[in-house]
Amino acid sequence: MNMKRIVTAMIGLPLVVLLIILGNVYIMDAVIAIIAVVAMYEYAKCVQGEAKFISWVGYASAILIAFMHVVPKEVLNAVMTLGVPILLFLLFLTVIISDLKITFKDASFTFVGILYVIGFLGFLPLLYGVTGKMSGKFLIWFVIFSAWGSDAFAYWIGKNFGKHKFSKVSPNKTVEGCIGGMIGAMVFSLICSFVMNQYFDTEINYIVIAVLSAILSLVGQIGDFSASVIKRYFAVKDFSELFPGHGGMLDRIDSVMFIAPFAYFLLTMFL
Repeated sequence: MNMKRIVTAMIGLPLVVLLIILGNVYIMDAVIAIIAVVAMYEYAKCVQGEAKFISWVGYASAILIAFMHVVPKEVLNAVMTLGVPILLFLLFLTVIISDLKITFKDASFTFVGILYVIGFLGFLPLLYGVTGKMSGKFLIWFVIFSAWGSDAFAYWIGKNFGKHKFSKVSPNKTVEGCIGGMIGAMVFSLICSFVMNQYFDTEINYIVIAVLSAILSLVGQIGDFSASVIKRYFAVKDFSELFPGHGGMLDRIDSVMFIAPFAYFLLTMFL
């Protein structure tokens, strides 16, 4: 394995662990907003040869994540309900005011980028903010294990036992790696559940969490493929070189992003 990947992971993983354990909803909102801004920048840079990204709408959408637990819940619900209409209103308004210097194509690429980054990533602070016996500080771990645990197992199984290619979208990925990723997510999630049940007085059903983690792993792997679809269209290897050996922010969080909304609904519904 690339030494740069190992060093970056050894630095990044402890920071994520400390953030989850020691942070609160306001810190998490602010950190995810920063991540969203960086991700929007990478997306904007990726599409710049094809369309003009409408920056003020994109970055404003990302920054709004920082206020998710500041505004009253009723206001947040209203904003989320009207999110797509408001977004389209602002984008078309920008096209109109620019007197067509900004085009429908520019608005379309910006719209997709905001939905891709904010539409998925925005569910992470919502999940972290869940209260009760199964609080968000517990639930967020299943997102991490379903994404990065799955990545680790998929990489190892695919590298050593992979024979059947999954898709031309990402030629190095195999069916065996995909199955290995699902198994890895299940293993990490079951260990996490055992620790929580033993030491934190939770009552997680092991069969339920095994099924949910397998589903989330599959969702995360589709998220990884989806990022590859974008990169193949624009003929780039990585979204940036922010993390040595790992690529950019979007390269690192592509599976976590896709998992977030599904995890929010599935975990809060069944755990």
